[in-house]
Amino acid sequence: MVKLYPGKSEAQKRELSAAIVGDVMRILNFGEEAVSVGFVEVQPSDWSSLVYEPDIQGRWASLAKTPGYGPGPSVANKGEG
Repeated sequence: MVKLYPGKSEAQKRELSAAIVGDVMRILNFGEEAVSVGFVEVQPSDWSSLVYEPDIQGRWASLAKTPGYGPGPSVANKGEG
């Protein structure tokens, strides 16, 4: 699932989806039937509560790529992972 701000065109989403599917197939050696891509548009004003806190800050240790914004892991999560 890709979470992003609203405003990207359907063509941009199709292009990103095709790139994600292609890379998953190439890198992980999966068939196209094993890959799905969805988009969830999140308003900037809701990003912190709906995306950053539960999906990023709340799972910092499991992220393969951390964002360049925000305070990082919460104090409760420091030292885990």
